[in-house]
Amino acid sequence: MKEYKKLLLSNKAWAAERLELDATYFDNLSKEQNPLFLWIGCADSRVPAEEITHADPGDIFVHRNVANMVVHTDINLLSVLQYAVEVLEVKHIIVCGHYNCGGVKAAMTNHDFGLINKWLRNIKEVYEKHFTELHNIDDEQLRFNKLVELNVAEQIQNLAKTTIVQKAWQKRQFPHLHGWVFDIHHGQIKEVLNINAGEWTSPVFHYDF
Repeated sequence: MKEYKKLLLSNKAWAAERLELDATYFDNLSKEQNPLFLWIGCADSRVPAEEITHADPGDIFVHRNVANMVVHTDINLLSVLQYAVEVLEVKHIIVCGHYNCGGVKAAMTNHDFGLINKWLRNIKEVYEKHFTELHNIDDEQLRFNKLVELNVAEQIQNLAKTTIVQKAWQKRQFPHLHGWVFDIHHGQIKEVLNINAGEWTSPVFHYDF
């Protein structure tokens, strides 16, 4: 059997199982979505948002890219962010990284990876910003883990810098921002940073509306 056929068969089994548990499941699922959360996660296949949080379809609005980045020039990310905040009115935005992230690991080297260099540069800037702190950590794995955490924290700051988030804070006191790291070895999530709506400020990136 071809590999993709297994996915189709698994889908049929999943749909049948859902209907067996609740005959109205797909009727309810087909109604308008109303998620509480926007999840900005890594594209890594081992870190699916719904699976690791045991959430149901419809609970989490998801955007994924290499190393869970919030880049101010990324129209894809900004479009998802605007829709989630202004239309869906999510109450929480989660940036979830994970240990052993290939994107973060690549950014810690001096290798030339071609086109992806342009994306990895955003992580390298976080690496450079915290270079001294990181290289005071002797253990290479612990240093790697720390950059994963620092990268998540930096992306939370990037969210707070957007007019999309700041306007929502002024209008309705949401969303709250959460930086998490998934421990791929133990299956648990570590909280790195939380910013409640309106708590963050910056003399440079604060906007008056």
